[in-house]
Amino acid sequence: METDRSTSLSFGYEPLSGAAEGTQAAEIRYSRAMTAAHFRRFALSLPGAEEGSHMGAVDFRVGGRIFATLASIKDGFGNLMLTPETQAEFVADAPDVFVPVTGGWGRMGATHIRLARANRDVLAGALRAAWQIRVDKNAATKSRGRARRRR
Repeated sequence: METDRSTSLSFGYEPLSGAAEGTQAAEIRYSRAMTAAHFRRFALSLPGAEEGSHMGAVDFRVGGRIFATLASIKDGFGNLMLTPETQAEFVADAPDVFVPVTGGWGRMGATHIRLARANRDVLAGALRAAWQIRVDKNAATKSRGRARRRR
């Protein structure tokens, strides 16, 4: 069975010089480390994205719903609200960059991104994926709401 990779990232990694093809993720050279400022800039560049706050932590929303936060920035993480399936793909593709949040939130798809290990392409792609998941959920919620009212 082939996996749908439509939400996978285009990581933009470059192999180490002289590395053989098929290099493992641990042998990948990272470009400049990303920061909270990069995370904020990329998140706010997405259509309809707004910065807010939830329980004292910076969050990013589209349609009033959170798709990413900086709640764990003191630990060097940004947080992404993914689906469990997308989370599994990201963690499998780059386990040194993506880590499920512990507990129930993580089982529902909440995912840490290690900013020091992420490059520009990874961070931008991950934020776009989280944003798209939220946009799709918002649209599905609106559609269900309209169907209920028509009854």
